[in-house]
Amino acid sequence: MRLLYICLAYCLLPFVLAAVLWRGLRDRSYWEALPERFGYGPRPAPGGIWLHAVSVGEVQAAAVLVRALAERHPGLPLVLTTATPTGRQRARSLFGAGVSVRWLPYDLPGPVRRFLDGVAPRLAIVLETELWPNLYRACSRRHIPLVLASARLSPRSVARYRPLARLIRATLGHAVVVAAQSEADAARFVALGADPARIRVTGNVKFDFELAADAVPRGAALRAALGGAARPVWVAGSTHEGEEEVVLAAHALVRARLPDALLVLVPRHPARFAAVAATLRRRGVHFVTRSSGLPVAAATEVLLGDTLGELTLFYAAADVAFVGGSLVPVGGHNLLEPAALGLPILTGPHTFSAAAIAALLLEAGAAHRVSDAASLAARVGEYLAVPDARRRDGGAARAILAANRGALARLLALVEPLLDRPT
Repeated sequence: MRLLYICLAYCLLPFVLAAVLWRGLRDRSYWEALPERFGYGPRPAPGGIWLHAVSVGEVQAAAVLVRALAERHPGLPLVLTTATPTGRQRARSLFGAGVSVRWLPYDLPGPVRRFLDGVAPRLAIVLETELWPNLYRACSRRHIPLVLASARLSPRSVARYRPLARLIRATLGHAVVVAAQSEADAARFVALGADPARIRVTGNVKFDFELAADAVPRGAALRAALGGAARPVWVAGSTHEGEEEVVLAAHALVRARLPDALLVLVPRHPARFAAVAATLRRRGVHFVTRSSGLPVAAATEVLLGDTLGELTLFYAAADVAFVGGSLVPVGGHNLLEPAALGLPILTGPHTFSAAAIAALLLEAGAAHRVSDAASLAARVGEYLAVPDARRRDGGAARAILAANRGALARLLALVEPLLDRPT
C-alpha cells in the first residue's frame, strides 16, 4: 500500500509543483525557498525539536507550546515547518530569529530523508492532524519520537481516510503518540488503527494561548482612530470567497439601522485582497485600506484589513466578531481569539474544523449561528445597539476559554520525558 502511495505521489508531484508555480504568479511567497519543499535548506544544530503547524491557525495554536519549550529548554534548537505562505509569514512574525521556520518537505522518500538528515531532531511534534506515511515511517526508523499534539479527527475525516485504512493504520503504527483533544477524537484514532496504549486525552492547546500584553491598549488606540467608543464597530475576520458579498449585504442592513456603523473586513488570504477591494468598488462602498494608512473618516463604511498579523488588533478594537470560513464549507476559523477579548461571536453553519470549540461556545450562548445576510445583520445590529447583551455573551465566551485551559501542562508532561532519550 505504501509503495502504491509513493507511486501516486510521484505521479502527482508535477501537478503539485505546477499549482505552486501558478499561485506564485499572484503571490510570490509561494516561490520562496522552493528547495526546502524537496528537503534542502539550512542545517540547524542537531538534536533539537521539530514542530509542524500546517497553516495560520495551527501556527497561532503552536505559539504557546513553542514559547514554553523555549523557556524550559533554552539550549535546544527549535524548527517549525508549515505548508502555507500565510502560516510561514505568521510564524516568522511570532517567533523571529529564535525559531528556524521552513517549508514541510513533500512526503516522498528523497525529500523526507534530506529534511531529517539536515534537521536531525530528537523529537517531532505535529499540531492537530497531519498524517504523512513516508515522513512518519522515516521518523520511526530513525527512532525519533513523534507526537500528534491537540490531535483531532472529525467523523468526516474518518470517512475520508477509510478507503486508505491499511496505509493509515501502518502510518499510525510507527510508535506515534497521540495527544487527543477529546475522548471522541481518541476513539476515532483507535478506529483508524492507533495503539490505544499510546493515546492520551490532553485537551486543546488553543485554549491556553495568551494575548499579547499590549493587545488591549493597542485595540483601544485603534478604536479611537476609527471614531471612538461611540461609533459601532464590527469585524468580519478570515473571510473566504462567497462570504464577502453576504457580509457586505448584512452591513448595508446594519447601517440602515445604525448609519454610522463601521465594518472591518479581513479576508483570510492575502492573494484575495485586491479582489475584495474590487468588490467594494463595484458595490459603491466608501472604504479605505489598512495598508494605505489613510484615516477612517465618519463617511467611511468599511476598513479593509489588507495587512498580515493584525486580526487580533482588529478584534480588540471591535464590539462584535463574525468569524469566517463558516458561511462556506471551509470549516470555520479561530473562535477563541475574539473569545479571549470578551467579544460576542457570530459564525456560520460550517464549523467542522473546530466542532468541539464551536459547540462549547454555542451551548453557553457565547456564540450564535447565522446563515445569511439577514440573520447576520439582525445579530450584529442587536449587539451593537444593546451593550448589555454583548457584555453578557462576551463574558460567557471569556469564561469558556478560562474553564478549558490546562492542555499545555498536560501536553508538556507527555512530551518532556521523550526528550530524555540520547541523541
